[in-house]
Amino acid sequence: MADLSCNFVGIKSPNPFWLASAPPTDKYYNVVRAFEAGWGGVVWKTLGLDPHVVNVSSRYGAVQWNGQRIAGLNNIELITDRPLAVNLAEIRQVKREWPDRAMIVSLMVPCDEESWKYILPMVEDTGADAVELNFGCPHGMSERGMGSAVGQVPGYVEMVARWVKQYSRLPCIVKLTPNITDIRSSARGAFRGGADAVSLINTINSITSVDLDLMAPTPTVDGKGTHGGYCGPAVKPIALSMVSEIARDKETPGLPISGIGGIGTWRDAAEFMALGAGSVQVCTAAMHYGFRIVEDMISGLSSWMDQKGYARLDDFVGKAVPNVTDWKFLNLKYDIKARINQDLCIKCGLCHIACEDTAHQAITTTKAGLRHFEVVDDECVGCNLCMHVCPVDNCITMERVDDGAFGDWTTHPNNPMRAGA
Repeated sequence: MADLSCNFVGIKSPNPFWLASAPPTDKYYNVVRAFEAGWGGVVWKTLGLDPHVVNVSSRYGAVQWNGQRIAGLNNIELITDRPLAVNLAEIRQVKREWPDRAMIVSLMVPCDEESWKYILPMVEDTGADAVELNFGCPHGMSERGMGSAVGQVPGYVEMVARWVKQYSRLPCIVKLTPNITDIRSSARGAFRGGADAVSLINTINSITSVDLDLMAPTPTVDGKGTHGGYCGPAVKPIALSMVSEIARDKETPGLPISGIGGIGTWRDAAEFMALGAGSVQVCTAAMHYGFRIVEDMISGLSSWMDQKGYARLDDFVGKAVPNVTDWKFLNLKYDIKARINQDLCIKCGLCHIACEDTAHQAITTTKAGLRHFEVVDDECVGCNLCMHVCPVDNCITMERVDDGAFGDWTTHPNNPMRAGA
């Protein structure tokens, strides 16, 4: 059996599946239920020093797509509204009862040295394994000069990370906001400040929908709405891209990453880890389906690792990073053509419609007077749109037809910036 034990910057857990800082990690009861279900760790819902945090109702808006009730989730909940002393006592109790599970505490306090100096010893005293600095929340707290208001300024990220490393012995994970032009800039700030790791992505600033009867964004609070943080399956592609950008950034070499963003299956987790994440954090999927989804995540990842011959997580963490490159380095001489398996084709015509209306008019509709779909190689550019719209698995595949030559944009004759031009 594959070994799923995780050691992330000295934070040990029996598996890499952690619950992200969010409503599911708000109190002792929830966290214990999560550990009983098998989660390897939690990031406790963000603590702060403001005793006047008040949350609203309702708090969530959802994007539904193709029968999936929550393809994306909008959240306008703030940090914990429970007393700091109560949270700290419960964190201490959980860690004492579950010493083998990772306990990371999320923090968000004003951007001044004294606030961080004040709260860090109290968190350390609980026996927690690490702190995660919430520099990502895009709503409510950002208007108070915290959350993404800090995370969008690399200099602030660096400054606070230095304070945390100065006043605490705990590993420091900086949670990054995706609401920024270049995610690498904030990661570089965390790296310069001495942070032990980064986690990403936090939620994306969003309005998911508008109630056309109330004429207000959802979720609505007494007839009005606001922007919130977007998460769930819909954000996964954005998160994967940002994780890969940090993983291959030469200015933050070896910076450990905890991956977040739309993870709901073992395959999602494996993709994040292949792009450099040493652990993964889950929220929306747990809120949608409950804590026991981790059982399938554990068994699925273990089975896949056994099939691939990976004995431990480190055997494949980061393995895909060398294959992430810039567009200019892609092989322009690589050529593929679509192939339609006539035995599997159900003659629905979706491939033809997509190609005829929006691509390259490379698929015929008849042969010998009968309905028949076939690719015209001279017109096919290998875009693979037809493969994606086809409802039958493996009916349309892509076949390589080039001679194996290589040539990228850096040497292409049409590139005015090529060497020697």
